[in-house]
Amino acid sequence: MPAVDFDSITGKCVIKGESFLEETAKFYTPLVEWINRYLRTAKRIELILQLKYFNTSTSKWILTILGVLKEFERNGGEVKVEWYYYKDDTDMRDDIKDYILGSNLKIDMKPFVE
Repeated sequence: MPAVDFDSITGKCVIKGESFLEETAKFYTPLVEWINRYLRTAKRIELILQLKYFNTSTSKWILTILGVLKEFERNGGEVKVEWYYYKDDTDMRDDIKDYILGSNLKIDMKPFVE
């Protein structure tokens, strides 16, 4: 199960670890709802993804979150997204590039430093 740290004062949301849940909706629905509530009064949000692995159903939720952020950006909000990956994980790099195209958000790709 991934870990989520969302600081409503700074607007920084970190999702990290591995996400291969069988029932992703139980995990991600409350998170998306929380993000939507937060964005009603926020001016900016920073999403940091540090997922070492995620499955297909998680992928759909990530795209949902990015869509929410894109809508917020369209309405004048400031959005910053950073996505960390292992340098030798070409599949993850390709996935991130697909998310950039699919969400039309600027996503800063950064290698993990361990």
